[in-house]
Amino acid sequence: MSSSESAEAMSPLGAWMLAARPRTLPAAVSPVMVGTAMAVADGKFEFMPAFAALMGALLLQIGVNLANDYFDFKKGIDTSERLGPVRVTQSGLIPPDRVRFAMMLIFGGALAVGLYLTSVAGWPVLAVGMACILASLAYSGGPFPLASHGLGDLFVFIFFGPVAVCGTYYVQALTVTTQVLWLSMPVGFLITAIIVVNNLRDIPTDQKSGKNTLAVILGERGTRLEYLLLVIGAYIMPAAFFFSGGFSVWVLLPLISIPMSIPNIIAVHKDKGPSLNQVLAKTAALSLVFSLLLSAGLVISV
Repeated sequence: MSSSESAEAMSPLGAWMLAARPRTLPAAVSPVMVGTAMAVADGKFEFMPAFAALMGALLLQIGVNLANDYFDFKKGIDTSERLGPVRVTQSGLIPPDRVRFAMMLIFGGALAVGLYLTSVAGWPVLAVGMACILASLAYSGGPFPLASHGLGDLFVFIFFGPVAVCGTYYVQALTVTTQVLWLSMPVGFLITAIIVVNNLRDIPTDQKSGKNTLAVILGERGTRLEYLLLVIGAYIMPAAFFFSGGFSVWVLLPLISIPMSIPNIIAVHKDKGPSLNQVLAKTAALSLVFSLLLSAGLVISV
């Protein structure tokens, strides 16, 4: 069955599930998990702020997914030539106005979570939360969409690495340490690798539509090198943490996931087009497993 045929047979609930892009949600869970694990390690864990941080991260991720779906359709970027999974607006599964309303509703929910966290941890949380929502909208929308000007990768690294990990820790500990900042780096690297695969797959169609992602700017060879460096960088960091003397040997636990990363690296360097969709999903799974192992190492070391 073709993607168009499967789209026509999809139920309304299935269409909204597709719009939420559940395979991307590990990108929201991973940094919250690591930030909370470090809070546990430092004796600063607070359940309600940690849970709220997770809910806020999930809402922001779904919101940015809906925004991307809506704005890429409105700008003519998503067309019938698209190589990735079906997009609900472009395919006609959900009318554009409903996607836009859902996007606003989801961001409203994220703002409500942010207001709760502000009551717990003060105005810096509100400032960061508003920046997250604005950046999520600016990723695909507005007069200067970040993803269309080669800044999408940087956005993903900053907001899914340092901002998310440090923010999660802050709402529990009311401070941020240098150790937490360093721990956010490998998380950000692997989550950025997810968008790198997405943009590598879409180079031909993005070039046609004038969407100048970093992948379009770097070309296929440069983008594949970027993916390799991000994955290698993620695995170098735990070793650097350990040999710096600031962490126990348990911080090396993520290295167990190296065998998961090798097939992804090989596939990125040889596959093209729709076959990269599986690599994207596997890279998201790798980021989750890596973060789970890093979190476990931090908690065990207490």
